[in-house]
Amino acid sequence: MKKDPASTDAGGSVVAEETGQSPAGIAKPSRSVPPETGDEPVAKAVAAGSEASAHPHVTPRKSLRTLYYALWFVLVPFALAWVLVWALAPPSGIDRPGLLGIIEGWVREQPVPFGIVTFTLFEMAFWAARHHLPFAYHAHPPLRQGLTKAMRQPFERARALLEEADLLLDRHRDAITKELSAKERDKLRADLASLEEAMEREPFDEESFVDALVRADGEVDIRLGRWRKSEVREYAESILVAVAVAMSLRAFVVEAFKIPSGSMIPTLQVGDHIFVNKFTYGPAVPYTQTRLWSRMPPERGDVIVFAYPEHPEQDFIKRVIAIPGDKLEARNGHPILNGWQVPSCYVGPYAYVEPPDGGRHEGDVYVEFLEDEAFLTFFDKLSGQGDYQGPFLVKPNEVYVMGDNRNNSHDSRMWWQGQGGGVPFQNIKGRALFVWLSVGEHWDFSRILAPVMGRPPGHGPFGTLPPSMKALEGAVETCLKNRPPLAQTRPPKGEAIK
Repeated sequence: MKKDPASTDAGGSVVAEETGQSPAGIAKPSRSVPPETGDEPVAKAVAAGSEASAHPHVTPRKSLRTLYYALWFVLVPFALAWVLVWALAPPSGIDRPGLLGIIEGWVREQPVPFGIVTFTLFEMAFWAARHHLPFAYHAHPPLRQGLTKAMRQPFERARALLEEADLLLDRHRDAITKELSAKERDKLRADLASLEEAMEREPFDEESFVDALVRADGEVDIRLGRWRKSEVREYAESILVAVAVAMSLRAFVVEAFKIPSGSMIPTLQVGDHIFVNKFTYGPAVPYTQTRLWSRMPPERGDVIVFAYPEHPEQDFIKRVIAIPGDKLEARNGHPILNGWQVPSCYVGPYAYVEPPDGGRHEGDVYVEFLEDEAFLTFFDKLSGQGDYQGPFLVKPNEVYVMGDNRNNSHDSRMWWQGQGGGVPFQNIKGRALFVWLSVGEHWDFSRILAPVMGRPPGHGPFGTLPPSMKALEGAVETCLKNRPPLAQTRPPKGEAIK
């Protein structure tokens, strides 16, 4: 009776080991020992091809390939994108003239979108040069010399097929030995060996290579197809990966929020949909109060989204005014920090109607200058909250916040039955980025991409101030041109509070 290739001889040694076969009875695509006697012609051809080829086919080691991809497609693009964002993001109090100033201003206010775009561009550039990067051989062994452009993709496909076959034979060797006959295993082994020989033949014969690739691909599909991933499975895995990436981005990087009230008018309007950068202060670990590489406290002037301390299930958005150690007071809505009043510039009168009740609000608009930030504030004449509020002492690990609509904002000054209160660091979800959609009483396309922070008027790239504020545009520009030096917009240092 003819022996099965995986049977043992009289001495008890496994014939498959002597012939270089895998335990499944099939030689791996990366063969260093000729197949068994029945495949002598193929063995000779493979040996001849190996001697003539400068780069014989070698399956890359998984560990080295993983390190290669982690280095060139995660760490390096991320580092380069971060350096570029850092280099193009000066403090908002510095406005350079010309194109460079425009680019710096946009990067400063939109660091996450710019970082994502640059990260993607670096990824594309590295992928285009993937065969020429240092250590590329561990993931993309060099293509043989003399390949035409039309043959490069089929050659890479052939390598991938050999690697896939190798992986399937390793993972399912017992099932393959059980379910495939010796003849079927021999045929599969011979077609894979023929493909490898065609890849390494000197001189390279495109026609015979393509024929060998078609035969090997068909044989792998017929013999190993049941262990290959089905199309449905591949789609399901792609969907699951996409969902996992989206959930990870939402948890650690960017999340969308809708503005339901007018407490941040004129910076944000009712119906604005904004993106919030959850990475700025260190990404929070979901369902915990732990942050990775925490960067606290937020800077004065930052617009933050946070869990309302009295009802943590509600999300609020306000502007940071005071940080730990500060003494905060307010006179007619204007903040005073450690005895120093935040500088402001009067812009002019303004009125708006707030949906959905249609209430009309009239008051004055100011530009305030707090450290690096300059922003618009509104003071309603009809709903003032008193001449004086405070003093409030900001405790460690918290910040005090105020709405830009100073007399129509439920903020730190009114919390806890009017006693005042701060936002604990663990309640902070992130810093506001920009408006991606604005749907109040009607769609406002001019607000798309309007930055939440930065140089007023902070509108979209295709507009300036909203139509209702158009008359204030000149006054706003005058205030910005005459802004105080940065040294005069920083409050004195507060006393440490225990």
